Amino acid sequence: MATDADTDGRFVRVTDLATLESQGQQVVSEDGQAIALFHHDGRVFAVDNRCPHMGFPLTRGSVEDGILTCHWHHARFELEEGDTFDIWADDVQTFPVEVRDGAVFLDPNPDPDVPPEVHWRNRLADGLQENLSLVMAKAIIGLDEGGEGFHTPIETAVNFGTKYRDMGWGRGLTTLGCMANLHGEVGGRDKRRAMFLGVREVADECAGEPPRFQQYAFDNREVPKERLKSWFRDNCEVRDGDGAERVLLTAIANLPREDVAELLFAAATDHRYMSAGHTLDFINTAFETLDQLGWEEHADNVLASTVNQITDAARSEERSSWRTPVDIAGLCADANDLLPDLVAAGAGEEWERPEGFVETLLGEDPEASIDALTDAIREGATTTQLADAVARAATRRVMYFATNNEFSDWDTVHHTFTYANAVHRATRRTDATELYRACFDGAMSVYLDRFLNAPRAPMPDPGESDRDPTAIREDLLACFDEQGQVNRAASLVSEHFDAGGDPADLKRTLGRGLLREDAGFHTLQNVTAGFQRFDAVSDGGPDEGFERRVALMAPTRYMAAHFPTRREAEGTFSIATRLHQGERLHEVE
Repeated sequence: MATDADTDGRFVRVTDLATLESQGQQVVSEDGQAIALFHHDGRVFAVDNRCPHMGFPLTRGSVEDGILTCHWHHARFELEEGDTFDIWADDVQTFPVEVRDGAVFLDPNPDPDVPPEVHWRNRLADGLQENLSLVMAKAIIGLDEGGEGFHTPIETAVNFGTKYRDMGWGRGLTTLGCMANLHGEVGGRDKRRAMFLGVREVADECAGEPPRFQQYAFDNREVPKERLKSWFRDNCEVRDGDGAERVLLTAIANLPREDVAELLFAAATDHRYMSAGHTLDFINTAFETLDQLGWEEHADNVLASTVNQITDAARSEERSSWRTPVDIAGLCADANDLLPDLVAAGAGEEWERPEGFVETLLGEDPEASIDALTDAIREGATTTQLADAVARAATRRVMYFATNNEFSDWDTVHHTFTYANAVHRATRRTDATELYRACFDGAMSVYLDRFLNAPRAPMPDPGESDRDPTAIREDLLACFDEQGQVNRAASLVSEHFDAGGDPADLKRTLGRGLLREDAGFHTLQNVTAGFQRFDAVSDGGPDEGFERRVALMAPTRYMAAHFPTRREAEGTFSIATRLHQGERLHEVE
């Protein structure tokens, strides 16, 4: 029977029916693609000869009862329409076929059922739902090829992660946010690696978890900010997640975003250094992710998913290390009580960080640290200025970390560092007075980490280097291939500055080293925070050169301590890339 394709001249003759009947199957080539023909149940079928899973020739498979089975990984396809029985394999492309006067004709370029970007978005959703790394990698590459490689993966993964994990925002979505922040810092294919890593971590954290059922806002939309803030904090205080979420959703519907930020960060600092800093850090990353996605469409589900990070958080004032031998939780509480008077005294004043201020925070006297901070507020220091100073001290704790400590103590200095960085980032979102409390908490965590810098790891002295920065970066990557190169890696970063290398190139190299590894959550956070600190201290101040070096040497040392890894994810990403390029993985190289 004639079709529209006949008049368009789209069908081409590919073989004789008698030949195909006798052989049962054939491979023909049209427009550079191999197409498999099958004669089954008295009919002719045509499909892409490359199995959509890993490219194995489907003519080396078998057909039975209308099912085409690939013999490499046993993916199965409904022969007529190409639909797969196995979600991990994807559907196989089919081609319209006609038999005319004993010859087989087919359309080698049929119109797609859906646009490519829709197909890959749907496949990304499949990969997230089933936690299939190869499917997610293929989808990320396909979306990027179509110009949808940034926003679509983030939006799809955020929608999934905030819906299918009862505990809400956690490690997976925070990793996704970190990868979104790194996306602009890394080059070429590493952008795809970053998105693949982010969505993969969301899928992994949600796997096997019950879904989250979101609450809803109050009907009363006239509640003033201060009352909503009080209600939210009261509900968080008694760990009532449902009540807190309803208040938060009402605030999102009523208030400007800076007021919503104030409400959340106030509750996140009502107790000391909650969940080892993760609470405030995760909330800050949620806000940063919203910057990428858009407030109007996503604020409800993103921010509501963070409530459990406050209501279920561990409170450091309940830990012995914050109570004995020095009651540093009490020192923070006393400083918090002074805040109204301190802020009032500093109104209209302009503070400049005095020389030695950061070293005071690195000292062994917690009262001296608190006094330095309170004096600064009294003299007009803003939350941003004070948080920056604490973050500089926390960065040095990582830089100076002594490798004679237990390996797990890397995470101790790491938590202080990422917390302090998050506080600094949060101060740019809201001028809430409560963020001064976070500065006190961060400074006390810096104090608790003091013995992890005993003795301090050597800091390379700035000098001159006539080496090619490219060669230095190559040596740096090689450092990550061998364990125990912590100080060597930091020295190479310093030398790159000495040689006049472009920091953007150095960041891309560090990104390359990070994204090829099976990097743990903390390593991913650490590098992201290091890059953010680099940008924060690039202000032309008198110590800018030193601080810029420290900002990149600190995460470099952390990376070198944790690398190399098995690089399993890189293997999966490599397979997806090679398949996308049309390579034949089943053939001997």
